[in-house]
Amino acid sequence: MFVELDYTIRRFRGQIIGWGLGLSLFSLLLVSMYSDIKEIDLTAFTDSYPQEMMAFFGESMLEFSTPHGYLDLEFFNFMILIVGIFAVGNGANLIVKDEEEGLLDLVLAYPISRSMFFWGRVMGYVVVLMLILLVSWLSLVLPSGSASLDLSPGELLRPYWGLLGQLLLFGSFALFLSMMVPSSRVASMITSGLLVANYLVQGLSNINQDLEKVVKYTPLQAYQGGYAILGIDTDWLIIIFEGALLFFLLAWWRFLLRDLRVAGEGGWKLRELIPFRKKLSALS
Repeated sequence: MFVELDYTIRRFRGQIIGWGLGLSLFSLLLVSMYSDIKEIDLTAFTDSYPQEMMAFFGESMLEFSTPHGYLDLEFFNFMILIVGIFAVGNGANLIVKDEEEGLLDLVLAYPISRSMFFWGRVMGYVVVLMLILLVSWLSLVLPSGSASLDLSPGELLRPYWGLLGQLLLFGSFALFLSMMVPSSRVASMITSGLLVANYLVQGLSNINQDLEKVVKYTPLQAYQGGYAILGIDTDWLIIIFEGALLFFLLAWWRFLLRDLRVAGEGGWKLRELIPFRKKLSALS
């Protein structure tokens, strides 16, 4: 298992460096701008904005000059999409991509159980996400004093727990879905679509109150963004992490039961979830 953990981290080392560097530059840019924005009277600016746009981004538009409002609107509000696409794509490719390239059957020919292989890959995937977010967090912490953010390292760390939970939830769902659909790209496309749709509906619910009935059952309803600086909603956070664990377990279950392909894309596996499928096939 630890061999697969080490392999997964080394496999993603280029993406860790690239994404970490990109997020660091973005973080440093935002932090350096805050001291100037803090001194600006934003009343005229917000008054000139369309009311629909103001409502879409919620309270953070009205609290743009505060540290939590600024980081929520300019950073964490977009990180769920930017890093989310990375988490979804690599979650879908974590195992099935090797199968499509004809490598997985060769790897499993070695004396390693499917469970050890699976959980080694998953642990490596989680570590990679945490390393990327750690670099981003350090890029906010180190210059925060000179930028007048007046936030402690612990306060700046709080939003990252919610972000990590959401990334693991959507990434684990993509991993599970990759075991059910013909290819990793289909799993990535479906999960990315769900993530973007959830983001848009979440914002539109601030404009159309009827959408609140739908939004309250979606994962991003629990995402606090920069407002976690003021305090973490631990109940929702635990539910999100439990949901991620559930999808990892479901993906593990499917991986243990499914027949591996030698190479290429496969067919739909949704019928395998239907109880008594053999009886249904016999009657048809």
